[in-house]
Amino acid sequence: MSKNLIVIYLILSSLQAFAQGREKINILLIHVDDLGATDLGVFGSDFYETPNLDGLAAEGMRFTQSYAAAAICSPTRAALLTGKYPARLGITDWIRAKFQGYSTSGNPGEYEVFEDKPLKTPKIQGFLPLEEITLPERLLQLGYRTLHVGKWHLGEEGYHPEDQGFQINIGGNDLGQPPSYFDPYLSPNGNPDYVLKNVPPRREGEFLTDREGDEIVGFLKGNKQNPFFIHWAPYAVHTPIMGPEDLVEKYKSKESGVQRNPTYAALVENLDQNVGKVLAELEQLGLREKTLIIFTSDNGGLIGNPENPVTVNLGLRSFKGYPYEGGIRVPTIVSWLNKIPAGTIVDTPIITMDWIPTILDFLGDNSAVGDGVSLKPLLLEEDSVVPRDLFWHFPHYRTPDVLPYSIVRSGDYKLIYFFDGDGVELYDLANDSKEQTNLANQLPFVVAELKGKLENWWRETGARMPQEK
Repeated sequence: MSKNLIVIYLILSSLQAFAQGREKINILLIHVDDLGATDLGVFGSDFYETPNLDGLAAEGMRFTQSYAAAAICSPTRAALLTGKYPARLGITDWIRAKFQGYSTSGNPGEYEVFEDKPLKTPKIQGFLPLEEITLPERLLQLGYRTLHVGKWHLGEEGYHPEDQGFQINIGGNDLGQPPSYFDPYLSPNGNPDYVLKNVPPRREGEFLTDREGDEIVGFLKGNKQNPFFIHWAPYAVHTPIMGPEDLVEKYKSKESGVQRNPTYAALVENLDQNVGKVLAELEQLGLREKTLIIFTSDNGGLIGNPENPVTVNLGLRSFKGYPYEGGIRVPTIVSWLNKIPAGTIVDTPIITMDWIPTILDFLGDNSAVGDGVSLKPLLLEEDSVVPRDLFWHFPHYRTPDVLPYSIVRSGDYKLIYFFDGDGVELYDLANDSKEQTNLANQLPFVVAELKGKLENWWRETGARMPQEK
């Protein structure tokens, strides 16, 4: 079936569902880049100051076991927009930008080969296919105004936000990080392919996240009469680690602990300030109680140089790119004033793909979409989420020491299966959140059961797999 026919079908079915919905709510989905699970005060940081996000959590629901669909960015972003596992999409690694001059993408059956590695690993789908029906495409047909601000990282020209259902695109193209956080946002080497899209220079030295916040405020002022969907994907807090000078100086003089990078702290606080700016505008326009706000991240925090870490994922093992909790656990807050109970803390495991069915459910459409489940009953404290298994798939080698892996979390057990060699790791997250004790040898029957679940999931999703050379 062509994409046009699919869209027509979706229009008819969704309009019917929308007509039966309780109310036209606005949606603000904030999808931060590389924000670690403990990078907000409300999630345990005693160094980064995030009063606005802490306040948002106090007004809504905070999830302590929220997962990104991948330990890296592009796969999670594709999962967010489609509701599908990255393995099903074939986007299991980050997509290289044009300016980088090389690609790891290819058709199914094409592989990367490393001279010093025993496996050849599958090339990825290098863009989000236009045939996929995205969340903004669904909402656009329901009369929503759609805005993307910030990072996209899902393909080159022809696969940008405006090609996937967003009426306005500010900043989104194939870049995985900004050339600079300071206006005019230029690459140090002047590469013409390394530029933000639709972000012309405005005030020299202006900070990028401040610019993103202003763009959203301007959009709100001009669209307060119509339902809107804003996908704010801040380039913060990704590298290059930069921050407003006044905030950097503030944190240089602040007593620190394990988390101690003053520039990263400034980047985090500046993000918080801009969330506060947008929330204040929603309040000023009388839209706060009409807006569902979802705040989350695309993967765990980045440590970088252990001697001078970017951040530290407190109480969790490892960081971005790795299969441990520090790589895939993310901070998540959901708020809708007078609807979602304030100050609620939930430890139910949830994952990126849940957001599309959740949003559609709030609009009166409770049909199954993708691989997620609706969290609406959980958010309204009407019911719990039925326990389910969660999966991750990264069939690639990446420096310095990431081996191809898949993961399944089933109940409190988490199995990490490494394709290179016979390595299997099993953890009981209820009693070992730091993943320090591998139970694989003690619990071989659990290992066999979870490995079987993985194998079934690989087949069901058509996951691209590593192979012997």
